[in-house]
Amino acid sequence: MRWKGRRQSQNVEDRRGMRVGRGAAVGGVGGVGVLVIALLYLILGGDPAQLVETLPEVAGPSSSVAVQPPPGQEELVELVSVVLADTEETWNGVFASIGREYVEPRLVLFTEAVQSACGMAGAATGPFYCPADQKLYIDLSFYEELQRRFRAPGDFAQAYVIAHEVGHHVQNLLGINQEVAAMQRRVDPVEANALSVRLELQADCLAGIWAFNADRFRDLIEEGDIEEALNAASAIGDDRIQRETTGRVVPDSFTHGSSEQRVRWFRTGYRSGDIAACDTFGVADP
Repeated sequence: MRWKGRRQSQNVEDRRGMRVGRGAAVGGVGGVGVLVIALLYLILGGDPAQLVETLPEVAGPSSSVAVQPPPGQEELVELVSVVLADTEETWNGVFASIGREYVEPRLVLFTEAVQSACGMAGAATGPFYCPADQKLYIDLSFYEELQRRFRAPGDFAQAYVIAHEVGHHVQNLLGINQEVAAMQRRVDPVEANALSVRLELQADCLAGIWAFNADRFRDLIEEGDIEEALNAASAIGDDRIQRETTGRVVPDSFTHGSSEQRVRWFRTGYRSGDIAACDTFGVADP
């Protein structure tokens, strides 16, 4: 990906090294264990607020203590800042084309635990979007696990993660999140999960729209980049994660979609560049 030397977003809030309370981890889980939980939750659960409610509180009061940010993350910080800036270019343009104003989200970088408007969250939540404060949250150590455990390396795979969360912000601005939440309250858990799948697949499609614009208009994409994104989408499909972790696949418990679905909807957004093509709710089988 041709990202070096490009404009970086001013909407990045760096809280790395700011430890909330006295604890260094949430619920006594740290290191690799937290990252494994993070990736499993990213696949098997969708709403960060729900996970926040189930986690034990970080030891000590909810105050922040400044320490040194993790070493060796300078390039990753620059990368996510450039990707966020490029999503701003895309969505400002798309919203203008439909007569809407795009409100740019902020991206919060944190280490181990963070306070959001959706509640206290640890690294176990994985990257997430909080609609209450319109911010994206990510512990950059997530990328290490994405590469090592799930074999999804590459800067464009990392960019895809940011673009997917920005997709949730787009859904929030368009009122889609609110409509889905209202529908979920009227149906049983199985149907509610199915709606979560459609919401997540739409975010994948919206990430594809960003890739379309980054490629066509800003020459950001190099050969092999789209394959990196598709590999990442496949690696974190519900069916693949369930098969590798439990040995069986339970479609009714999906919240993000199968590997095939995630790849297909990202590709739909990338090939069309059209937000109307991302209607995952208007098809019988997403």
